[in-house]
Amino acid sequence: MKAEIKKSITNRLRRIEGQVRGLQKMVGDEQYCVDIITQSSAVRSALSAVEDLMLENHLTEHVIHQMKQGQEVKAIGEIISIFKKAKKK
Repeated sequence: MKAEIKKSITNRLRRIEGQVRGLQKMVGDEQYCVDIITQSSAVRSALSAVEDLMLENHLTEHVIHQMKQGQEVKAIGEIISIFKKAKKK
């Protein structure tokens, strides 16, 4: 994994962890539903950003390597699998 992507993902996941703890507290404190939903949406967006970084890393590192090693079918299969998962969101 590229060092800068790993660092960015790690930082984002720490922030998400804090957001989820905040959500738990909001629910425990019985805060306003719309506020909880808004915060939940922010967590979902943050996780999506993590997925985007992971995809960038995979395409620029692993897929390129697979292509150079003659593993085009494997690379294409993984790309299609990721695309299908993204479509289900």
